[in-house]
Amino acid sequence: MKQQRIETRVSGVAEASKTNDLIDISSLIRTVWRGKWIIAAFAIIMVFVGGYYAYVTATPLYRAASVIILEPKQEQIVSFESVVAGMSGDDAEVNSEVEVLKSRELAKRVVDKLGLLDDPEFNGSLREQSFAEKVKSTIRSMLPMPSQTAEGAGTEARERAILESTVSAVLSKVTIQNVPDTYVLRITAETESANKSARLADAVADQYILDQIDAKYEATEQASSWLSDRVTVLQGELEDAESQLSDFSSRTALISPEDLALKERQIKDLRDRIASLTETVSQKDALIAALLNATDRQAITDIAGDAELSRLARQLEQVPDNASIAERFDSRAATVLRNAQADAVRSRSQIQILENSRDTMLEEYDAQSQDLIRLQQLTREAEASRLLYEYFLSRLKETSVQQGIQKADARVLSYGVVPVVPSSPKKSRILAMSGLFGILLGSGLVVLREARKTTFRTAQDLELQSGYSVLGQVPLFPTKARNRVLAYLKEKPNSAAAEAVRNFRTSILLSNVDSPPRVVMMTSAVPGEGKTTLSLALANNFAGMGRKVLVIEGDIRRLVFTRYLRERGTSAPGLISVLDGSANIDDAIVHDENVGVDVLPGQATAINAGDLFSSKKFGDLIQALRERYDTIVIDTPPVLVVPDARVIAQHADATFVVVGWDSTEHEQVLDTIHQLEMVNCRPSGLVLNQINSVKMRGYGYGSRYGAYASYGSKYYVN
Repeated sequence: MKQQRIETRVSGVAEASKTNDLIDISSLIRTVWRGKWIIAAFAIIMVFVGGYYAYVTATPLYRAASVIILEPKQEQIVSFESVVAGMSGDDAEVNSEVEVLKSRELAKRVVDKLGLLDDPEFNGSLREQSFAEKVKSTIRSMLPMPSQTAEGAGTEARERAILESTVSAVLSKVTIQNVPDTYVLRITAETESANKSARLADAVADQYILDQIDAKYEATEQASSWLSDRVTVLQGELEDAESQLSDFSSRTALISPEDLALKERQIKDLRDRIASLTETVSQKDALIAALLNATDRQAITDIAGDAELSRLARQLEQVPDNASIAERFDSRAATVLRNAQADAVRSRSQIQILENSRDTMLEEYDAQSQDLIRLQQLTREAEASRLLYEYFLSRLKETSVQQGIQKADARVLSYGVVPVVPSSPKKSRILAMSGLFGILLGSGLVVLREARKTTFRTAQDLELQSGYSVLGQVPLFPTKARNRVLAYLKEKPNSAAAEAVRNFRTSILLSNVDSPPRVVMMTSAVPGEGKTTLSLALANNFAGMGRKVLVIEGDIRRLVFTRYLRERGTSAPGLISVLDGSANIDDAIVHDENVGVDVLPGQATAINAGDLFSSKKFGDLIQALRERYDTIVIDTPPVLVVPDARVIAQHADATFVVVGWDSTEHEQVLDTIHQLEMVNCRPSGLVLNQINSVKMRGYGYGSRYGAYASYGSKYYVN
């Protein structure tokens, strides 16, 4: 059975956790609406804060803008190439010009032009020092003084730091934007003065244009200076080359390539003649050798190839012994031999002459070739120097002309207009944002407060968390005085509170039809949950059924019954007197007309209450009272405060835990149930008490749940 109760509670907690994991939009809206006054208060406070900042604290700032346009394609005044190339107009170059406008060097020129070092808005050293800065200055003045050199270096560094901080201030107040898909650049300045904003935007635009012109002029001037130096050097080189050419020409006989070609042909002719004569000499030497080696006349005839010898040789064949023919043959052969030898000598002589002529002409040809090569080299060098000199001279003249016609690659489309109204603070926007922030802050606080709530507002949540049934839902009584609660129930028997107590009574009786509980114990987790009032109201309802009812004040540590029972004296006997035997039970029990039941009030005692209720006398007393009364209601202390309730529960037929609506924490209720289960006293049920119907409607539950539902208003007479 106990295991089943534990499983029921665990499943209930799991279901509640699962439900909590889901975001209930309607519940969230109700939560925010419930905290509407808190949210409104935060919104109003933040609007006042934003208004104070916008109208009192914030310094008005004025914004002015100058517009310039880049001109990548410009008309050339002159046709020759410029020293400094114009802009190409691509995105990278446009972005580069934006960075030029943002550069610190350009900002320094603006500072110098406008004298911003004397403006406290930009030069922070001119503004009044804050408390922290004054403290730092005092500390620095207390330090040892540095040397003169160090002081001078420190002054220079301080001036440089002031300049850099002023430049940074200028850059922070100037915004450069490129209008998409155009060459237009917008320069926006925002300062504390309308005129100053316009002048600052215009100064940045003007300095940018001047910077472009200065850059081109400087580049052209540097090019002119360099070209002038180069022209001077090249002129000297040209003069040297021409001087060398002139000197060489004067020292050397004029020779032309045509003369060398003619001489080359002559040398070739000599070589051909020498070769021909050499071949002739060889033939003659061969002929002479053959003639000298011939053995007979026929061989001589064949070798010589002479017609006369051939005729004589034929005659000798006819007349072999003719001495006259033989003598003429020999004489002719000797003549042929001498002629051949003379021709060979003559040819050799001619070869020697020709070779001498050839050698002489070769020497002349080589010398003239070297002279011609040197002449051509000097001529080419002089010509190259002349061409280079003329080119640089031409560029020098073009560059000199360009110095006076330089034009920037941008122009100003419009200068800044002095603004009439400040650009910031935007008061309406600040007020709107402040109000919105207040609403968000208030809503967050309301939602956070709601999320941190771990109390019970519905019977369903209580049942899911505890695992026990809620047998009663009792609204908050409309009277604050304790002694007026019972009178209200008596005067308003059909009120919502009376009907809720009556429903609770009915639930108790029907919880066990065969054997309804006779001894009912009422307890709670912590004080202030209304269990005493509910105990007396329940006893009153039981008495209305014609039952004989007794209410026992089991909370003898606080003794609050005296606030309900007007006729009860402090010295009258009570529960303690009955237990210690000093008084009779009939003397201690009093009948209260307001409640309509008998009451056994408690008494102050030095004895520990837990020990007192654990005694056999208390058990015997309850047993004796069972025989005299139909119903006994025992009001006990909170379970988490003292152990009295757990001791008294041993003698009760039914134990009910009263849970304060929207006040008792989840852990407190669960711990109370656990404490009772530890002593084998299972709670018979729970009661959700002191339900505030007005707040319930604010929580959005007023039309759905129990005695505080809006649909029951027609049945109640409050």
